[in-house]
Amino acid sequence: MTVGADDAKREDRARIARQFIEAIPHARALGMHVEDIGDGKATISMPWAPHLVGDPRRNVVHGGVVSALMDTSCGAAVMAHPERPRSTATIDLRIDYMRAARAGQRITAKAECYHITRSVAFLRAVAMDEDGDGPVAAATGTFTVER
Repeated sequence: MTVGADDAKREDRARIARQFIEAIPHARALGMHVEDIGDGKATISMPWAPHLVGDPRRNVVHGGVVSALMDTSCGAAVMAHPERPRSTATIDLRIDYMRAARAGQRITAKAECYHITRSVAFLRAVAMDEDGDGPVAAATGTFTVER
């Protein structure tokens, strides 16, 4: 296979994964934006917004919002895998919250599909705010793979 054909396949997977994200109503409502995607990896960011705050005293984004971002980035990483699954769904997602995201800062989740079988994808992800002062959260999960 030529380099041009590899690039075309990679761009096709990225297009499909972006469409997957854009079709999810909560991803649009939360303002998620695909930063980078391809070869079983996805980076998705989300801006801070007042309606996403879970702790009004500190203006900290609700943990469920961080969870949704990480879940979505993992699903996108599955969809961008070279095995080209037709669809995916979360089987299990364990999230370890390490610290509150800084108020007013964008949160970015990076996910990687590090192993895939006929029916299950295995993922890990990390969420960071703009400070980059250690992760906000880390996740491991399994997702369905429909071929």
